[in-house]
Amino acid sequence: MTIKNAFYAQSGGVTAVINASACGVIEAARRHPERIANVYAGRNGIIGALTEDLIDTNQESNADIAALRTTPSGAFGSCRYKLKGLDANKREYERLIEVFKAHNIGYFFYNGGGDSADTCFKVSQLSETMGYPVQAIHVPKTVDNDLPITDNCPGFGSVAKYIATSTLEASFDVRSMAKTSTKIFVIEVMGRHAGWIAAAGALVADQGIPVVTLFPEIEFNQETFLAAVKTKVEQYGYCSIVVSEGCHWPDGKFLAEQGTKDAFGHAQLGGAAPVVANMVKQALGYKFHWAVADYLQRAARHLASKTDVDQAYALGQKAVELALAGHNSVMPTVVRKSSSPYIWEIDFAPLSKVANVEKFMPRDFISADGYGITAPCREYLYPLMQGEDYPPFDNGLPRYITLKNSAVERKLAEFKL
Repeated sequence: MTIKNAFYAQSGGVTAVINASACGVIEAARRHPERIANVYAGRNGIIGALTEDLIDTNQESNADIAALRTTPSGAFGSCRYKLKGLDANKREYERLIEVFKAHNIGYFFYNGGGDSADTCFKVSQLSETMGYPVQAIHVPKTVDNDLPITDNCPGFGSVAKYIATSTLEASFDVRSMAKTSTKIFVIEVMGRHAGWIAAAGALVADQGIPVVTLFPEIEFNQETFLAAVKTKVEQYGYCSIVVSEGCHWPDGKFLAEQGTKDAFGHAQLGGAAPVVANMVKQALGYKFHWAVADYLQRAARHLASKTDVDQAYALGQKAVELALAGHNSVMPTVVRKSSSPYIWEIDFAPLSKVANVEKFMPRDFISADGYGITAPCREYLYPLMQGEDYPPFDNGLPRYITLKNSAVERKLAEFKL
């Protein structure tokens, strides 16, 4: 059987466990040298393929690859770069084929979220439209937890654990000072269209914390929101507010919209927390503090969920197994068999049913008033946050790996993006 090389790349916003998926891919590939000669990683995602900026992972020791499992962020660099359709940008697809041919690449593993699934799906069609066989497998990753079919997405469980913990700890602080000082704490979390991360913050109610949660799935109503906050403060003396960056007015405009676009063409968000905090101050007069979790929530490997780490690794490993079994244009998925006890297994789904499809929180996961979560939501969330998987520590700090990332020699002419 012909030996081919594999191409692996990371895409979109990175997570605390995306490198665990990379570890799963590379270690699985190394167990099959008779089928996969080497794994080349794209430096800065798909851009590395287009510019022929490839990383030779064979230059990394087994120990260093294993250390990826406990290292956050993207070890090879990520990007926000979405390939347009073949008809709109044939030049880039032809370039991919040139690079894959030049480096004998027959397997393509793209580790990312919804836009990455779309890119992977398009690349999977290359064998049919451009005459070069490439097996494209999407490795799921997104803190937003909004990919369809899979029960959950690697990255989310750890973000959920971090946000729930941070909201709980900050709420304890506010409670201590509420008599004479701060009565409101607002934390802004990621989630453009889906409120999964915000829902994790709402879990603090289970420990007696008064919390009001703002979801993208629920249109923002200033009057009822302020009334909910006022009721909590009058009852408890303080209140925490978890606001998703995707919280929006009835006309669809985000509370946090800045009027700019990101590299994928999405509205650039950031700033819902101060908007909400000042709204409360002006209407109710309560002193506040606010925080934006931002990169902290997705980089917090020190508080990662063991379930999340295990699933991230298993999905990377499964991607290689699917490719070696002859599959193309698929994504490995997590299947929940039971919530209590939590039992899961790995399956897969066709990318045609994944690309450009978002999974939102079911309405029955959100309380009737729109400001909390329900028992089914708790049953869904808690298993994903279970277990601790601490990285090694040196001198009080986590010890994370930085790879050599040695470049593969270029064989083609320079390509301008």
